[in-house]
Amino acid sequence: MIGLISATAAGSAGCRRVASAWPGRTRVYEGPVGDAVRRAFAECEQLVCFLATGAVVRLVAPLLIDKASDPGIVCVDEGGRFAVSLVGGHGGGANELAREVGELLGAEPVVTTATDSVGVPGLDTLGLPVEGDVAGVSRAMLDGEPVALNAELAWPLPPLRVAETGAYSIRVSDVAVEPAEREVVLRPPSLVVGVGASKGAPVDEVLGLIEDALRDAGLSVKSVAELATVDAKAEEPGILGAAERLGVPVVTYGAEELAAVDVPNPSDAPLAAVGTPSVAEAAALLRGGELLVPKRKSAASPAMATCAVVRRPGRGRLAVVGLGPGARDLLTPRAKDELRRASVLVGLDQYVDQIRDLLLPGTRILESGLGAEEERARTAVAEARLGQAVALIGSGDAGVYAMASPALAEASDDIDVVGVPGVTAALAAGAILGAPLGHDHVSISLSDLHTPWEIIERRVRAAAEADLVVTFYNPRSRGRDWQLPKALTILAGHRKPTTPVGVVRNASRPDESSRVTTLAGLDPATVDMMTVVTVGNTATREIAGRMVTPRGYRWQEEPK
Repeated sequence: MIGLISATAAGSAGCRRVASAWPGRTRVYEGPVGDAVRRAFAECEQLVCFLATGAVVRLVAPLLIDKASDPGIVCVDEGGRFAVSLVGGHGGGANELAREVGELLGAEPVVTTATDSVGVPGLDTLGLPVEGDVAGVSRAMLDGEPVALNAELAWPLPPLRVAETGAYSIRVSDVAVEPAEREVVLRPPSLVVGVGASKGAPVDEVLGLIEDALRDAGLSVKSVAELATVDAKAEEPGILGAAERLGVPVVTYGAEELAAVDVPNPSDAPLAAVGTPSVAEAAALLRGGELLVPKRKSAASPAMATCAVVRRPGRGRLAVVGLGPGARDLLTPRAKDELRRASVLVGLDQYVDQIRDLLLPGTRILESGLGAEEERARTAVAEARLGQAVALIGSGDAGVYAMASPALAEASDDIDVVGVPGVTAALAAGAILGAPLGHDHVSISLSDLHTPWEIIERRVRAAAEADLVVTFYNPRSRGRDWQLPKALTILAGHRKPTTPVGVVRNASRPDESSRVTTLAGLDPATVDMMTVVTVGNTATREIAGRMVTPRGYRWQEEPK
């Protein structure tokens, strides 16, 4: 919950705006400011104070305990010009909250955390438990001193300023070791603990068994990703309680699934009880990995719990990112986050140039020219299979005439794939033209590089007969100058010569141009590959210079 506090009319207006935008996330605190701040500090994970920073500093100073547990605090000035991350930039999420509040209110986020200010990922913001000399290693990275990365496990990490050797080091490990001097240990969630339990098994017995098994194997409890068991035990209090104390989820599988897993220590007891000869080992091994701790029983007599531990290899991550039509403000926040999360960026050189300034220092860039789509897709998937965090970029939406299709055709289930939608050229052009896509519509590429012309022509005819608004991508190039006239001729057989046609070149870019003409008046020679052509249906009209397709076929009145 985010506590909202203000003292003036302007501050109250800001509170109302935030509360209205985030009704499920916020709570407005009324009354004397000092009391409001103290109550919000005790009850909320984060605070947004529409107060002077000096006043907030004096109010919260006696309340601060530890940066790992204190709430994140953001201050917004009286004029609503700045959103200042004051306390808990990383641990309390105040840096990100300042950015969110700034975007909502039109204020400038002010973040003074050193790593955030220079674009270096904070070691305590990577989503992994971290131990050791976080401050010292972070300072070394900021100062440009060599920091070695010792990855005992391949894990998808954002770009870090690291070297092969150095006086400081970052270790990625699930082994229970104490960090050395000048070392940070990152704990990846690589361990799966399979658990079996008799009905009524105590939480302490289940948890003690797990902790003993990990300790004896020299493994860190902080790297446990989940507890896995049979679905018949999904509500077993001992298992649920152990998972809650460890802060991990419980994943369950059907008995038939578990029975199909080859395990070293099958038993008749679980077969009779839940229908599978193994619960702990089978549940841990079901999704692959290395068995580090074979089935072992708890020390109680009689033993009411069993467990097994498996190390799963780190899975690479491929984000297929749509950059939108070109304008920076049409690049989505999610796309920006994925670009900054990736340690490897793969893309067309001209698209890389568009977003190069958004990349974190150390991002490895693999760029190529036009016509190498399949090569880029293979490269991105191969890098992800090496355990990297990869972003594969394309214009518009990555799934529309872009990189998602070739990438997913190459990818198998050994990597994680995330799709990040973007604003398509058709949508950007439609917004410029007015509302041409107000009813059913279709997009058709006139490039026969990947699709035979016979198929393209059949699709154009179908769209013409169905009275769909048609947006043509790749309408005309120097080597393809007859396809657009042919397509327009097909449409003209089903629509009036006066049917509105919108032509937009370089939508959303500095040299954007657009015009509305008619089916009879469009000169194909004025169109090139940077142009999107939108042909209306029989109901589309030009109104005040804008192209409008009604949501239904009932129009107020035919023009006289």
